[in-house]
Order: sequence, then C-alpha cells, then structure tokens
Amino acid sequence: MPVKIKRIYEPAAPEDGQRILVDRLWPRGVAKAEAHIDLWLKDVAPSADLRRWFGHKPERWAEFQKRYLAELKDNPAFEDLRRLARGKPTTLLYGAKDETCNQARVLADRLKGD
Repeated sequence: MPVKIKRIYEPAAPEDGQRILVDRLWPRGVAKAEAHIDLWLKDVAPSADLRRWFGHKPERWAEFQKRYLAELKDNPAFEDLRRLARGKPTTLLYGAKDETCNQARVLADRLKGD
C-alpha cells in the first residue's frame, strides 16, 4: 500500500496522491483554502487525553505508540482510512514539528503492515 507521510507545511506535490490530514486540531498558520487536502480525518487522530499526555516528548514515544495502537483497534475512522488508502497513492498529513515521533508515522506503519 503506497502510504507516505508529510508535514502539512510542506508544499503539495502531484506524487502525494490523495492528501489526508490526520490531526485532531487544524494546524496553526495553515489556511484551509491553501491546504490542498482531500479529507480531514480528525477522528483517526489520538484522543485528546493521549495527545496531551504525549506532548511530543521523545522519551514517551514508545509508550505513545502502544497506547495509540490500542486506541486504533476499536476506532472506525481507522477502518475508513484503511479503505481509502487501499491501492491508492496516499499521503498522511500532520502538523507536528517532529518528523519521526508523530501519529502519522504510527498510522503509516500500521497501514503498511496490512
């Protein structure tokens, strides 16, 4: 399954395919009209409690992944994402500064594991 991740602050490119924003909150400083997204799937993002607990602290990354994957097991929005990304070039967009430790990485890894 061709799934990539990209910061929403990077320019859109034709090779992105469908662009799906996977943040619960709209990224700061990005105008909706200029975001070039096909879908905002906010319900696939980590819960507000998990997002606050993680706080993008690298030392919490391993535990965050475990907790987030547990949330995804019963999340119908993840099944929607899986269906949408099946066989189509897809780029998951996120707003976090950390390009390694973010929910889009967890989602892409999980989708690639299917």
